[in-house]
Amino acid sequence: MPESVDLKNVDVWFQDEGRFGQQNTISRIWAPKGSRPGLIRQRQFKYAYMFGAVCPERDKAIALILPMANTESMALLLNEISKVTPEGQYAAVVIDNAGYHHANDLPEYDNLVLIPLPPYSPELNSSEQLWEWLREHDLSNRSFKNYDAIVDALCDGWKKLTSEVGRLKSLCSRSWATLS
Repeated sequence: MPESVDLKNVDVWFQDEGRFGQQNTISRIWAPKGSRPGLIRQRQFKYAYMFGAVCPERDKAIALILPMANTESMALLLNEISKVTPEGQYAAVVIDNAGYHHANDLPEYDNLVLIPLPPYSPELNSSEQLWEWLREHDLSNRSFKNYDAIVDALCDGWKKLTSEVGRLKSLCSRSWATLS
């Protein structure tokens, strides 16, 4: 990204990936007082990875569901961010310190720059809110027959999350990440 870029032409994106699968989370549920409802906890180990990015200012997000978390998966997501960045705009993509986020063989884009967070600071990456929301609203307390069932549930949850106007902005906006 050129140094002379006006900040009004820069969109801040938060990127992260989450692992979702049969070893799912168990969350609280409503039940009659004094009862102890049984919840499902699978023992199988099928997983899918969702690579996602959110631009809270534009209330926009993109995601890819992939079988592995690696440099190639990260490159696919960066390519999608680059494609949705309008002509004349730049994407400043905030990333954590996963090894494949800093790999030398990641492609470079004229309209995109990676901004690493300090080590051990997931609370600064607002895309973590996306995974929390998906787990809480669509994925916890469920059983998945196979990989395809996991992918289907992720797709349905993602569509629900991203279809509500203003949801991404309210979940993921951070005052310190607003450019002016």
